[in-house]
This record gives sequence, structure tokens and C-alpha cells, in this order.
Amino acid sequence: MIKMAKIKITQVRSGIDRTEREKRTLTALGLRKINQTKEFEENPAILGMINSVKHLLKVENV
Repeated sequence: MIKMAKIKITQVRSGIDRTEREKRTLTALGLRKINQTKEFEENPAILGMINSVKHLLKVENV
């Protein structure tokens, strides 16, 4: 079994005054508040969502 890399994302900027698409992307990632952190397996779907709101997030490899 192949072990996928894990990434940790933290919301560092607010979703207020952002487009509806960016707000929904943050919600889909499970982020609701500033400084909230989630860990995900690195896959193309998650990387695409991160890329669309990268200006609101801090991304780290775990």
C-alpha cells in the first residue's frame, strides 16, 4: 500500500469580503475560523482547493 503524504493547512486570513466560491472552498476544507488547522492526505482534489484559496491559508508538510 502506498502511503500518501500529509499536509497541514491553517486558515490565516478571514473569509469575510471574499467571493462566494472562496467561502465555499474554505467550508469544504472544514475551515471556519482563523487559526483553525486541519490535516489532509495530499491528493489532486485537496491540492486544487488549496490552490484556489492559497492567499488565505498557510500550508505545511507533515
